Amino acid sequence: MKIALFGNPNTGKSSMFNLLTGLRQQVSNFPGVTIEKRSGTFKIGVQKHQLTDFPGTYSIYPHSLDEEIVSQVVTNPTHEDFPELAIVVVEASNLERNMLLFTQLYDLKIPLVLVLNMWDIAEKNGIKIDIPALESLFPGTPMITMNARIGLGKERLFAAISTSKRAQEVIPFYNGFFPSPINDKDAQKQEIQDRYEKLRAILPTIQGKKSSVKSTFSRKLDAILIHRFWGYFIFSAVLLIIFQFIFAFATFPMDWIEHLFITLSTWLSGALPDGVFNNLLTQGILPGIGGVLMFIPQIALLFFFIALLEESGYLSRVVFIMDRLMRPFGLNGKSIVPLMSSVACAIPGIMATRTISDWKERLITIIIAPLMSCSARIPVYTLLIALVIPKTYVFGFISLQGLVLFALYSLGLVAALLLALILKKFIRSKDKGFLIMEMPEYKKPRWSNIMISITEKIKVFVWDAGKVILAISIILWVLAAYGPSDSMSSKIRAVKETSLYKKSTEPQKETMIASAKLEGSFIGITGKYIEPIISPLGYDWKIGISLISSFAAREVFVGSLSTIYAVHDENERQENLQTHLKEARRSDGTPVYSLATGASLMVFYVFAMQCMATLAVVKKETKSWRWPLIQLVIMGIMAYVGALITYFILT
Repeated sequence: MKIALFGNPNTGKSSMFNLLTGLRQQVSNFPGVTIEKRSGTFKIGVQKHQLTDFPGTYSIYPHSLDEEIVSQVVTNPTHEDFPELAIVVVEASNLERNMLLFTQLYDLKIPLVLVLNMWDIAEKNGIKIDIPALESLFPGTPMITMNARIGLGKERLFAAISTSKRAQEVIPFYNGFFPSPINDKDAQKQEIQDRYEKLRAILPTIQGKKSSVKSTFSRKLDAILIHRFWGYFIFSAVLLIIFQFIFAFATFPMDWIEHLFITLSTWLSGALPDGVFNNLLTQGILPGIGGVLMFIPQIALLFFFIALLEESGYLSRVVFIMDRLMRPFGLNGKSIVPLMSSVACAIPGIMATRTISDWKERLITIIIAPLMSCSARIPVYTLLIALVIPKTYVFGFISLQGLVLFALYSLGLVAALLLALILKKFIRSKDKGFLIMEMPEYKKPRWSNIMISITEKIKVFVWDAGKVILAISIILWVLAAYGPSDSMSSKIRAVKETSLYKKSTEPQKETMIASAKLEGSFIGITGKYIEPIISPLGYDWKIGISLISSFAAREVFVGSLSTIYAVHDENERQENLQTHLKEARRSDGTPVYSLATGASLMVFYVFAMQCMATLAVVKKETKSWRWPLIQLVIMGIMAYVGALITYFILT
């Protein structure tokens, strides 16, 4: 069957989806829109079913783009995603609010299974529900209790799915005109009020509750975590700890992956016959791909901590406390979720702004989201920090390199807020934004959910980045290996005539000739052409080439350098990229990668909009090229000016 998963936010719908589908998931878009669609498969016996996880919503009447797709699907039986069966997940301890959506879907005559989720919390709070009495109100709809996070009730759900068969003629829950016209807000409001009144009248007959719990664990913890001072302090400390962990525990696997690719390139170079294919593979493809794959451990750790915050329920508290901070900047507390998502990747971050109902707040969030340092910047940051920041410790235990990484992420956040403040003055809107949300109970993280999240995110990152990097690595190798014959030959002649060349050993001469060839290649000519523009920032033409190539995707910067330096040292034993960069010298003998140059590059990458895919998504979300072009210009100016100031101060 084609099965849909519906429910309010924070009812455990994602846990249910992960429980049923595991790693058999795929992410696409709903037809005709940019809204993300999570789907997967699961089996009951020998029967395979297709499950689609719809965005969380409180009713079928939309207040955001995410909720709009739910409305479009459930009110249109001819829609290609219209379900043959729908699983509605409700929080057992909060039936009054959760049952509104269920009654609407019931009256639309969609076959349903009602899951009373988080049953353990309801029992702990002394809530008792007469399920047979509830089923009698909605004939033909199986109702089961579950705790989806730990898999409790899975077999009951399978049995309900297998036996579910909606009666053809049943009495509607709501006898008024249904569904109300989508654009008739007054009719929608009246219908919702009528449904709530009926729910309030019948729920006391099926739901009993013991004396209220005086102080739950969640309330005690909230007294600290959403405190108007300690809440911000704790959140900052959490972020700092995350970056310390990333640097402390990712080094060994990163070194192993890098060594693996160096060894593989060296072995293949000797094992394969000399020629174009050998050079392309060992100097172009492998260095480019290896230069990115080595950062998977750091990216995995970052995704792990984000998933941990979400699984535990802490992320909702972050949304709540950040609303106070976001308001003066023209943002919404819900803006923090897209901004934190942008730490993984700006594309899903921008797509996550659909939950923000106010257009002005949503637009500002979209524009500033790419200023949050995404996972594609991690390879750049890590390489540059290792090059120019000493591996020392503050107070004997705080990594200086981890502090610098934290500072770069903080710089992006501060810049994003300042830009939001400016945009607030220029973008006009008559509507006033608001935040409505609930605090879920704190929960022990479900490690299987976290691992599924990490696996899916890494899969998307590696696949999307891998395609771009492979193509660009091949193009860069061709441009670096070939050039106008007169240009390359003249460069080689000029080198051979120098006294330094005549005094050098044979290996040194080979390196000097390789440098001359690279400088006379197509990529060298291009780099020399743009060098006057970037030299005030402390960059040479090789850095310039990497900057240009990384406009397709930021992480290509490292792969580009790997390819360029692999071609440069084609006659030498393969070395790791850091060794090459540390030994790189300008014509006057000074290091190319000084503290000033390294810091300038880091600041440039904090601000620069170097992701074509992000610009395309912004265009789709804003339905205009105006805003992505404005975004590109603003962030480009910020990157150049910020890098220039940094280089000037540190030189």
